[in-house]
Amino acid sequence: MVETVLLALALVIFFEGALYALFPDGMKRMMISVLQMPSSSLRVAGVAAAIIGVVGVWLLKG
Repeated sequence: MVETVLLALALVIFFEGALYALFPDGMKRMMISVLQMPSSSLRVAGVAAAIIGVVGVWLLKG
């Protein structure tokens, strides 16, 4: 279980790093957009992403 969590964390770090390396200007624009969003919208998006992630792991791990 711990190994799976660490693998997932490593993949998240990899993909985030790849986005910054491949699209630095796009990531800057995205950060500016996020700073202008209301906190409630960010919270809803975060909860939705977490739910999608949990469902994805549940489906993949059975």
